Amino acid sequence: MRNVVITGGNKGIGLALTQKFVENGDHVIIVARDFSNQETFDYQNHPQVRCIAFDLSQTDRLSELVVQLDAVDVLINNAGLLQTLTYDAYPEVNRDYGLNLNLLTPVMLTTLLEDKLKASPHKGRVVNNASIAGQIGHPDIWYGIAKAGLINATKAFAKAFQGQIIVNAVAPSPTETELLNNIPEHRQQAFLRNTISGRFATAQEVADAMFWLATDCPDYINGICLDINNGSLPR
Repeated sequence: MRNVVITGGNKGIGLALTQKFVENGDHVIIVARDFSNQETFDYQNHPQVRCIAFDLSQTDRLSELVVQLDAVDVLINNAGLLQTLTYDAYPEVNRDYGLNLNLLTPVMLTTLLEDKLKASPHKGRVVNNASIAGQIGHPDIWYGIAKAGLINATKAFAKAFQGQIIVNAVAPSPTETELLNNIPEHRQQAFLRNTISGRFATAQEVADAMFWLATDCPDYINGICLDINNGSLPR
């Protein structure tokens, strides 16, 4: 049994992960700003799930969140936001909100939870939900910058922790979640033409990969970013 913290674990990829951990017998703490969404999996009334309402863009208050957490075996930095704004029309408030949520909060949470993760009897693990946006010149420049930074942070933390905590990331291409609605139709179609299967990833497919990194992947797989893009960015 693991104690798992999942940011944005109430919808999309995060909710698919919540359900997988619960089915595995683990206890999940979901951290999210809003729990008003209605989903097929009733996580709010599940005995293995605890919900903490918290605005993860408020980096100056993250220590208040961490004191509410006891033992932590797995940290899933999943929460994120894609804003379809061009580089020359990007209000500072949107830039700062996105950078906080997509980059600063995952880095700071990993730092603040280091001692708890090192104390885990399972060997603590961190899995970051990055994006293909961090590997290409993404139209949402600050989203791309944040995700590129998160990939770099994954490698940096893995080296800093020296195997005491296993840190990995995934870089999904567009996925069938709410965020897909933020991508203009012409960009969606252009992406699909570059995939092998001609479709987007499902939330479950990304969640399955993240779950493996958080549980059963060998310790030697550490500091990597797993591409999940169906051949749209072969490397």
